[in-house]
This record gives sequence, structure tokens and C-alpha cells, in this order.
Amino acid sequence: MGGRIKTWRRRWFHLDPQRRVLAYYGDQAQTKLKGVIYFQAIEEVWYDPGRVAGKSPNPRLTFCLKTYERLFWLVAPSAEALRIWMDAVLTLTRGSGAF
Repeated sequence: MGGRIKTWRRRWFHLDPQRRVLAYYGDQAQTKLKGVIYFQAIEEVWYDPGRVAGKSPNPRLTFCLKTYERLFWLVAPSAEALRIWMDAVLTLTRGSGAF
């Protein structure tokens, strides 16, 4: 979901464990960088389909990353992808001293 304008937009994410960032792009070829989420800035990660039921295109596959500056609502393509992304983000966030 967008930051200023609260609409859902398709983004492609790249998790870089060496740099401890989650970069997101506006295209699948990953040439249009839209932003970066630093793992040390992540305060919370949660899954709560009830909180976003009216907002998300697929509440059961939606999770949230809360940083110091904003909330990032993400929708995974499948239940398995949701689990993998949440596990990876939580593992790297805990490793950076957050939480």
C-alpha cells in the first residue's frame, strides 16, 4: 500500500541480507527502485488479517512492517510465500538488534 496515497500498487521486493535492507521496485526487472527499508528501522512485523480486511486485496496473505517512519502493508502471492517472507524479515530484524 502506498505511503502518501493509500492505494495498493504492485511492487517487487529484494531482500539483501548482506546490506540488511529490503529494497522495493516498481518493475519486475528491478530497474525502478522505489525505496529501501532498513532492518534496523523495523520496529514490528505482524500478521493480522482482521485489521486490513477492508483494505487489502487479499487479507489472508497480508502482513505489516512497522518502521520508525511508516507502516508497510505487504501482500504475498501465496500462503507459503507469506510464511517465508515473514520468517526472513523477522530473522534479519532480530539479528540487527531490533525488537
